[in-house]
Amino acid sequence: MARDFGPVICMSIMIMDIIAGILGIEADLAQNKVKNLRVWIFECRDPSYEAFKLGLAAAVLLAITHAITNLLSGFIVIWSKEEMDKASPNKKLAVASLISSWILLVIAFSLLIAGALENSRSRKDCGISHHRLLSLGGVLCFFHGLFCVVYYVSASAFTREDKKLNPPSVQHV
Repeated sequence: MARDFGPVICMSIMIMDIIAGILGIEADLAQNKVKNLRVWIFECRDPSYEAFKLGLAAAVLLAITHAITNLLSGFIVIWSKEEMDKASPNKKLAVASLISSWILLVIAFSLLIAGALENSRSRKDCGISHHRLLSLGGVLCFFHGLFCVVYYVSASAFTREDKKLNPPSVQHV
């Protein structure tokens, strides 16, 4: 009796990415609560330790979600143009969503880490203001979750169809 844990895995991926996104947005709100002095595009502000913690937590949760998705989905790849032409729609979708999720991971993780580092206790910044790094990273976490779910579903579908088309051979000793 095989159990299908796909819906539970998809919900877990989405919940973790939603939490990461909310943490990123909350970090931005905490950052905006600190005192600052602004003159044109230049700004001096105190760091927010709360924003640092929330931004770092969002980045870590985003990375964990991405790692879990890739470990549970396997690694689906297309190496050549010929293989691309022969690939099933599920495999093409899996590869496209894998690439998209990696791109979103790099951008969102970079934004969250940069926003968190702006708020480390050792820094009191004066310079050109960099607003919304944390909230942009948080919003990208939501899109990352969508692409991770699409990747998991399409990779699972491709794996099932590949097993049906190419059953493992039985070797007798």
